[in-house]
Amino acid sequence: MAVLVVAAAVLGLLVGSFLNVVVHRVPRGESVVRPASRCPGCGQEIRARHNVPVLGWLVLRGRCAGCGSRISVRYPLVELGTAILFVLLALRLGPPDLPAYLYFGAIGIALALIDLDCRRLPDAIVLPAYPVLAVLLAASAWYRGDWWSLTRAGIGGAALFAFYLLLALAHPKGMGFGDVKLAGLLGGILGYLSWTALVLGAFGGFLLGAVAGVVVLAAGKGDRKTALPFGPFMIAAALIAVFAAGPLGQAYRDLVGLA
Repeated sequence: MAVLVVAAAVLGLLVGSFLNVVVHRVPRGESVVRPASRCPGCGQEIRARHNVPVLGWLVLRGRCAGCGSRISVRYPLVELGTAILFVLLALRLGPPDLPAYLYFGAIGIALALIDLDCRRLPDAIVLPAYPVLAVLLAASAWYRGDWWSLTRAGIGGAALFAFYLLLALAHPKGMGFGDVKLAGLLGGILGYLSWTALVLGAFGGFLLGAVAGVVVLAAGKGDRKTALPFGPFMIAAALIAVFAAGPLGQAYRDLVGLA
């Protein structure tokens, strides 16, 4: 287990560094591979020794080695946050399921940040995730010999997609089609775990969004017409469900006297 946790942490740092590139370039329609990372201020290419996740930012004290302009603290926070999430997922899930949920965690972080920045959930990330997660979940189901979980994932994905589609058609100004496409992914990844995870994740997003709306109103940062990006709340609720659905389901079974 210790080896798995360390590997997850290192992988999370590396993936988090790549996600910083994804968040910056994908909304602009730029390649995430070329050119190499550069300072947005002076355009100087970042040296390899300065590109080490978290440590590079600390060594540079948050400033470019060339021009001295500030480097946002969000970069090391994304790297560290991704590493923490990967470790938690490694502790929560077994190796057969882990690849799918690590992938979901990574794209979830990228999509949440892009939605916060640009009010968009890019198809370039969401749509390829459907076949990738389908393959990873199918591989896990085959390894464990549990095809019902895969069937449940398909039902969950279709159900949540349909539910959000109806909401978008009924209230176009309140729900974008990016949220609808994301809902299908969330339904699949949560349905694979359990019905409890699916329900918790599906409705948790609305609860988190409502709480955030109240906070915005109370802080005087907006009014009842202020639109908040919904994708981050959907993703946060889904991740909470991944960790909380198991204990909640067991608590319910204990309450009603089921084994």
